[in-house]
Amino acid sequence: MDPVRNPYAPGAGQRPPELAGRDRELDVFDVVLERVARGRPERSLVLTGLRGVGKTVLLNTLRSAAIGRLWGTGKIEARPDQSLRRPVSGALHMAIRELAPHHRDPDRVDEVLGVLKAFALRANDGNAKLRDRWAPGIDVPPARGRADSGDIEIDLVELFTDAASLATDVGTGIALFIDEMQDLSATDVSALCAACHELSQLGAPLIVVGAGLPHLPAVLSAAKSYSERLFRYARIDRLDRDAADLALGVPAEREGVEYEQDALDLLYEKSGGYPYFVQAYGKATWDHAPQTPITANDVQVAAPEAEGELAVGFFGSRFERATPAEREYMRAMAALSSDPGNDMDAAVPTSDIATSLGRKPASLSPARDALIKKGLIYSGERGTVAFTVPHFGRYLRTQPV
Repeated sequence: MDPVRNPYAPGAGQRPPELAGRDRELDVFDVVLERVARGRPERSLVLTGLRGVGKTVLLNTLRSAAIGRLWGTGKIEARPDQSLRRPVSGALHMAIRELAPHHRDPDRVDEVLGVLKAFALRANDGNAKLRDRWAPGIDVPPARGRADSGDIEIDLVELFTDAASLATDVGTGIALFIDEMQDLSATDVSALCAACHELSQLGAPLIVVGAGLPHLPAVLSAAKSYSERLFRYARIDRLDRDAADLALGVPAEREGVEYEQDALDLLYEKSGGYPYFVQAYGKATWDHAPQTPITANDVQVAAPEAEGELAVGFFGSRFERATPAEREYMRAMAALSSDPGNDMDAAVPTSDIATSLGRKPASLSPARDALIKKGLIYSGERGTVAFTVPHFGRYLRTQPV
């Protein structure tokens, strides 16, 4: 079959040709947008899930829905080594620019931009050299006495409140999208929760839509006890069988290609329903299939290529980031998760890892903490750890020590 017409798209954050299995989340967000626009109380939204389940794709799709309703939007990707102040400044600047053409009072827009500039300039370290200072691209003088205290919690509340008032003027809202939200510092998470709490009490039309790994709710709860009631949580998981078949079959049908049932059975078995894997196996199978309909034999022939690509780009690149001590820790996790009756993606007790390595649990804490910081494992429950990447344990068990 013609590889140029191959419809599948295994890429980081790249929208698949058929966004299957996410109708519920899209419908919920449409209701949130409509309620906020009408002045009804609504919570911000948090998406959680393993890597490769399509959180970033869904986040971008939700942003497109907000833009379609003439909302102001901005998106950031959190990083462990970066303060929230700079990226939020850039994202809100973009949102305000989207709202400005619909506002009848340019002076009012400039007033809010002045507050935003004051907030942004606090990101500059007073001891930094001139060449290292950041100059936000906002052509108005900074406001004084608003969002410029230097306390991120106070400043973020004031900034969000003023930005939301601008959206109220034009009858829409502002949505701030935050990817990799678990990587925010504890201080920034606390400030973000405080700002969302204030906005919810005021009924202001500004919402935060975050996406992160499965332990993100625990990160939010540790920052503010009321975060459990502050956000609407949506667990993004692998696709069920029907959705996975749609993700493969609909794009193929557009190209005049069909799958035999046995081929779809085998593709689901190998991909596990994880969206990234569905696209990877679908792409390789298309390239190897000589003609339509695609058969189970075509899938078998193509599977090694898909697995080889995943081994290098999806699994191997992550494994290479780990130190020898961290790799030893993950290998022990993988071995334990292969025990009979234990799902390969299940959480593993840290005490069992220590026992298998003949070490004291405290001596393994640095490796565990470093792996969590690198986003390779997470701790959903106290005393346990699990891989953030589906099928990672299976990959490790196939690698030579």
